[in-house]
Amino acid sequence: MKNAKIGFIGQGFVGKNYADAFEQLGHQVVRYDLADYKHNQALIAGCSLVFVAVPTPSTPRGFDDSILIAAINGVAPATTVIIKSTVKLGTTDKIQKLFPDLTIVHSPEFLREKHAAYDAGHPARNILGVTDDSDKRLASLAQEIMSLLPPAPYELITTARNAELIKYAGNCFLYTKVIFMNILFDLAQKYHLDYEIIKEALSEDPRIGPSHTNIIDQSGRGAGGHCFIKDFEVFINLLTEAGLNDQKNVAERIRNLNLHYLRESNKDLDLIQGIYGI
Repeated sequence: MKNAKIGFIGQGFVGKNYADAFEQLGHQVVRYDLADYKHNQALIAGCSLVFVAVPTPSTPRGFDDSILIAAINGVAPATTVIIKSTVKLGTTDKIQKLFPDLTIVHSPEFLREKHAAYDAGHPARNILGVTDDSDKRLASLAQEIMSLLPPAPYELITTARNAELIKYAGNCFLYTKVIFMNILFDLAQKYHLDYEIIKEALSEDPRIGPSHTNIIDQSGRGAGGHCFIKDFEVFINLLTEAGLNDQKNVAERIRNLNLHYLRESNKDLDLIQGIYGI
């Protein structure tokens, strides 16, 4: 696999930056999408390793993996497919069963919007999640696949379900941090206190840090953006499916407060419409 041709299906925010990073490492890269690289579809069949980074939206009907499945359907047999898309718990196992002639792996992405190119080439974490069905087949390949990735100080090979939840946990934790800081801002306003001073002092605590503490971000209040809104909704669905009703109720209150902040500041109204239909 050292001189393997590596395919990237999807050239959006995630796929493009990872393909760029692999090219900079000297790998032979084949890009494919339905726009600029549609002509490369046949070349993907010649890749022994294919990364897939396509949309996995949340809709009023729930989590939608149809685009992901359609993309993987075009991959040649005996290929190792690494899913970079964010997927609901159990999706990687499901797709492995749908495509038994492929080896399916989940490797969550942790790109920051403003630093995506740097993060793709200099990751803090590399995580490979293997399915129950592919575990034995991948055991001898896992370290080799890991060695192809841009090096990271933290590396983990685990189950696909662990990897899936790690991704959601990170986004949902930061979502909740944004809402807590907005609550703190409201409290400071009521008591005529200086939120900026309070925020600065909190940010100096290394356990908290300065990220996700600005009240106005991307033109409005609340935890916005494609990933935060859709991923937190999937998180609520997971709690519902697990029968964790008290925990679900807390998460729903956080979600509802966030929707209040977003709507009050006219932020990401199109994303809210796409996910909730209202």
